[in-house]
Amino acid sequence: MLSISKVDSRSFSLCCYVNRTDQIQIVRISNIDEWYFEKVIFPQQRLLFDALPEAELEVYSKNSSETTRISCEGLLVD
Repeated sequence: MLSISKVDSRSFSLCCYVNRTDQIQIVRISNIDEWYFEKVIFPQQRLLFDALPEAELEVYSKNSSETTRISCEGLLVD
């Protein structure tokens, strides 16, 4: 869960991720202390979320044994 006291002075930004596959994916952010984010994303679904720029989005797919990590800085919405 988000602990406001730990991160309230940090700047969150709007990010966007699109599942461009035909697989259901699970995405999560777990590299920020005192904060955890996880969602199920269906094929072709767009996800808008707030995150710190230093956060990393981890993407898991059923048919892939590898985890893809994407910097949230690269997912920022203009």
